[in-house]
Formats: sequence, structure tokens, C-alpha cells
Amino acid sequence: MTDATSTTGKCPVMHGGNTRTDMSVTEWWPNTLNLDILHQHDAKTNPLGKDFDYRETVKTLDFEALKADMRALMTDSKDWWPADWGHYGGLMIRMSWHAAGSYRSADGRGGGGSGNQRFAPLNSWPDNVSLDKARRLLWPIKKKYGNKVSWADLIVLAGTIAYETMGLKTFGFGFGREDIWQPEKDVYWGSEKEWLTKDRYASTDETSLENPLAAVQMGLIYVNPEGVDGQPDPLKTAQAVRETFARMGMNDEETVALTAGGHTVGKAHGNGDASRLGPEPEAAPVEQQGFGWANPGGKGAGRDAITSGIEGAWTTHPTRWDGGYFQLLLGYDWWPQKSPAGASQWEPIGIRDEDKPADVEDPSIRCTPIMTDADMAMRFDPAYRAIAERFHQDQAYFSEVFARAWFKLTHRDMGPKARYVGPDVPAEDLIWQDPVPAGRKDYDVAALKARIAGSGLSVADMVTTAWNSARTFRGSDKRGGANGARIRLAPQKDWEGNEPARLAHVLAILEPIAAEAGASMADTIVLAGNLGVEQAGKAAGYEIDVPFTPGRGDASTAMTDAESFAPLEPIHDGYRNWLKQNYAVSPAELMLDRTQLMGLTAPEMTVLVGGLRVLGANHGGTKHGVLTDREGALTTDFFVNLTEMAYKWVPIGQGLYDIRDRSTGVVRWTATELDLTFGSNSVLRAYAEVYAQDDAGEKFVHDFVTAWVKVMDADRFDRT
Repeated sequence: MTDATSTTGKCPVMHGGNTRTDMSVTEWWPNTLNLDILHQHDAKTNPLGKDFDYRETVKTLDFEALKADMRALMTDSKDWWPADWGHYGGLMIRMSWHAAGSYRSADGRGGGGSGNQRFAPLNSWPDNVSLDKARRLLWPIKKKYGNKVSWADLIVLAGTIAYETMGLKTFGFGFGREDIWQPEKDVYWGSEKEWLTKDRYASTDETSLENPLAAVQMGLIYVNPEGVDGQPDPLKTAQAVRETFARMGMNDEETVALTAGGHTVGKAHGNGDASRLGPEPEAAPVEQQGFGWANPGGKGAGRDAITSGIEGAWTTHPTRWDGGYFQLLLGYDWWPQKSPAGASQWEPIGIRDEDKPADVEDPSIRCTPIMTDADMAMRFDPAYRAIAERFHQDQAYFSEVFARAWFKLTHRDMGPKARYVGPDVPAEDLIWQDPVPAGRKDYDVAALKARIAGSGLSVADMVTTAWNSARTFRGSDKRGGANGARIRLAPQKDWEGNEPARLAHVLAILEPIAAEAGASMADTIVLAGNLGVEQAGKAAGYEIDVPFTPGRGDASTAMTDAESFAPLEPIHDGYRNWLKQNYAVSPAELMLDRTQLMGLTAPEMTVLVGGLRVLGANHGGTKHGVLTDREGALTTDFFVNLTEMAYKWVPIGQGLYDIRDRSTGVVRWTATELDLTFGSNSVLRAYAEVYAQDDAGEKFVHDFVTAWVKVMDADRFDRT
């Protein structure tokens, strides 16, 4: 017998300590700012090591051999997972589509550019049933080519090769997607706690879908194929389709092409009771080795497969690229029916036997084709119908539009064409790639810098203009940034966050200077910002040289899809202590989201905030958080005075605070809630204290310059 304090027989490891997700150590204090979003994809998680460069490695790949192996795979059926009609094309296309289709333009997150589909939650979404099998079918090819091809590239390539083997002339393909090695917990997929509930709308209007989300429900890629809320209503579904595809950056023509092209091949699976399926991969027992949705009643493939619950093929020849989708959609009347799994679907009235597709296992058996509610939207919505009829009449035009739309779908999150690798990269510059012409590198940088120095521009003017130009960069889809100098163009020149009047004044001074030097405005804006930092460093007693590499180009209006840049407009900038309006999300949380998109770490965020405050870079020239009497000098004063115990912090309303002398009550400075977060949050305070120490001046300047250059050069893909 043991007493209550004995440890005899007890496990020495805390049960669930490494895996439980119901309670973290910080959940005792739910209002604590969680910085985990800035710690994603740490180098420690990458088994390939910090010196591995995938974009250089993939250039050594035998591209033709890989594609040949992929083509062979499409019809090389495996006994453990038979292919529909002996062709894996439909399955592979669905895998590629669902990887790429998770992209949303609001924040650039999602997409197929990182191999994220291998991990939760995407690997276990209800909409991704059986894609675990598709990825496992690719494993022999991945094993053969090793690190020369990433999972991300392989997953997206599979769908493109599948279309080629079915007869489509594709538009091209670019390699270069680098794998991640853990789930992207920073991606917000919705607040629902249950699959397929609809809690992300502010009203019954389909356009009220919560930002930045693009899918209508948790666990879906786009819309519910059975109809809005599972109820067939093609016109209402058309509204949902139009909104979700617009949030991917697709117009009506691209939407019809993608819908029709996706359903020209393959089939939906719902030949049974979906409730009998086993748990998803992330919840499956270890002996299933990453497989999920086990079917206890059969092999789970062919006639026995259950995925969406809808059952049937869309076209007469589901392994052939043709115009059969429009022939059936527009050539027959359709009525709502139920699948064997009980899902709502549409079936044709009076269909001829020759128009019926063959059974997936027995070609002598003919089956009734089906359409989803989203397909019916292509028939009943007037705008979609007109496009569908044009495609029906001109198969070559449909094929071209689809090939381009598929390329856009699968490459949108890769960024500019400079990041594409391989022999099949199209030569054409596409406007959604945000093309930027090459800039000159042979001008006299020193002379340009001297002209800027004599221009009369202040440190704050130069620094803020460069910052505003560069801060739009999003690591999620590699859009934005200083290259191209689109801050000169609509819509960026008119964004409130860019202070249009001040911006126009600075640009008017810099433009003739750039023209005389033969430099791009993109280079000139960045060089001016660097000069401002150098002048501020000198004012603080440090001679510094901010690294600068010329060669940025200037985009034109014709190269700029102005409408597509709307999601990049800042509604806040914690670095410049600006908030367009009050939001449900705190300023600190907004700043963390922006910081993660910019690819910055928590220490880099901290040093940039402290530096930009003392440089006087606040939006509108406000003095909140400018905790220094030496504004314009790159000092550690922000951190010194934030942590000074001789001061107290007094709320004065509307998220503002007085910083007062404890002994006299005199107000020394004012600050925002965001400023004080760097003193109240224990992690951020630890960073702030590093720079508040008496010996921190030189380190602070060095760290600020390093972080500054990282922001200015984040989009320099032209150098690789």
C-alpha cells in the first residue's frame, strides 16, 4: 500500500502534456497577447537544415522524367485503391484543386504553395475526404526524386498532368513551392467548433461572409454542393459561388470555366451511408498510418466510395477533356433528387442511354449523370448562363480560358513570375502576377543619394514614404512591397494610410531627382528611406551605412490590376501608431497579423516599433508613443522611457494614456494601448528591456537597420 504522497507506480510523464490542445499554459489568462503567430515555421522544424535551398535544388530536377512518371501513375492502378475507370485523373485534380483552392485574396493565406494539405486541419476537412489516398499514391514518386521536388510542387503538378493526360493543352507550370513542416496554425479558417455549420455571415446576404474567409462553411473549399444551407436553390447558390470565387480573385468567366472544367472529368462519390465512415486522418488510430475515413462496408473505392455524398459523374466521358459538361447541362432539363447517401443532387429528365457515363467498374453498365447545385447555378444565373453558352459553342475558347484559369488557380499564391522554376514557365506576363520591369543598376547611387540629401526632405518624410511603399508585402502570396513603386499609382496613392497629401509632396520632390539620375522611383524611394535612417543614426551618435541594392523597377498603370490591390490597403499600422477605426480585434492583434504577413519576428517587430516611434514616423505626425525629446534621432528612448519606473501610466480614454512623472504629476508623453503593450506583455517587455539597458544603443541601431533592410528587400525576387 502507498500513501497519498507516494509516487510508486505513477507514470513520470504528464499525461497528454505534449499533445493536448484543450488547455495551454496561457489560457489561465485569456486576455494575454499570444505571440505564437510570429513563431510559425521556425528553422528548428525543418529537417532539411538551414543551408538547404529548395529553389536552387529543384533546378537540378529531371523535369521530363518526373512528368513521365506522373503520366504513368494516372493509369497505373493499385489494388489497394482502384482508380475510377482505370484513371486517377479525377482524384488527382481534386487533390490539386483543393490544395490551391484554399487561397483567399483578403490576406493571401491558404493555397497550394506550401504543401499545407498534408497537415491538420486541411488533411482532415470533410471536403478533403479520400485525398489522403491521392497523396499516398504520389509517395513512390516523391520517394524516387527526394528533396529535388517538394510535396507542394508535386501535389499541384499532379492535377496539371492529369488534365494533360485527358486531352487538355495546359497553359504551363512553374516549380518552386517550398514545403512547410508543421501545420499553419496562424491561418484563420473560421471560428466554428463543428464541421459544416454556417456561422460566418452577418446577415442572409451572401456578401456578408466574414473577412478574410472565402469558403461558406468550416471544412469546405468553396460552397456547399447541395445548395446554400444544404437546400437546392441555384440562384441563391450562384450568389455564394460568385462571392467565394471573387474572394479568390476570380471573375465570372474564370468561375464558369473552373466550375465546368473541374466537372468535365471525374465523378462525385456518395454511394452509401457517410455516417458509417471511420474518423478523419488526424483522429484515426495509429495502425491506419495517416489514412482516414475507413469504410467498414467495403473497399472504399469505385462503386463503394463516399466523399461528398453526391453520387455520379457530370459528363458522358469522365476521363476525356471535351465539351460534354455543357452538352448535358444545357441540353437537358434537370430536377432535384437524392443520392444513395441522402445528399441533394440534380439529375437529367429523359436522358438518352448514349449520353449516360459508364459505371466506374463495369463499362457495360450505364449510369445517370448528375449536377450539383453549383452546376445548376451555371445554368440559371443569367450572367453565368451567357458565359456557359459561349463556351458550349466554342470548345477551343473554353479550353483556353480554362487552361489560363487553372494556371492562375494553381499559381496565384506563388507571387511574381521571377519565383517560377522549370521549362514550362509561360513567357507571357500576366497582370495578376503583378509584373514589374527590370530596373537599372548602372546609375551612380552615391550621386543619387547626395541629391536626395540636398532635397530638404525630413527624416520622417523619407522614412515614412519608404515604409509605406514596402509594408504592403505579404509573405503569404508574395504580393505587395516596394519593388514596382506602385505607391505612385492608383489605388495606393490615395489610401488614407499613405497620407496622400504628404505622399504627393514627397513624390514630387523625388521624381525629378530619380529621372536625372536614371534610377527607378522604386529604388529612389527606398534609398531615401535608407538615407533617413542613416541621418537619424548620426543624430544619435552612430555612423551607419544602410545596405542598398539597386535594380528595382517601376510598374505602370497598365501592369497594375488596381481592383486586385484593394485587399492590400492597410486599415491599421501599429508601426506608425495608426488605426483607421476601432475594430473588434485589438490593435496589438492586428499588428501581429500584419507582422506575420511581412515575415517579421517578434524581436524585429519590437525594434522597428521603437525606432519608428523616435524617428517621428507616426501617421499624421501624432506624438503618441514618441517617448523622446530627441525626435529624429535613432535612440533607445522609446524603450528607456517606457520602462522607466519614475513614470506612471494613466488612462485618459479612447485607448490613450498619459505618461506622468510620479513625483510631480507632470505629463511627459502620451501613448496608445499598443505602445503600452510593449511594457505590459511579459514577452514583449523582455525584448523591450534588452533595448532599454544602458549598453544597448549600438545593438539597437544595428538591429533596427537589419530589420529595416529586411522589410525594404522582402520582395526582391528579381535578385534570385
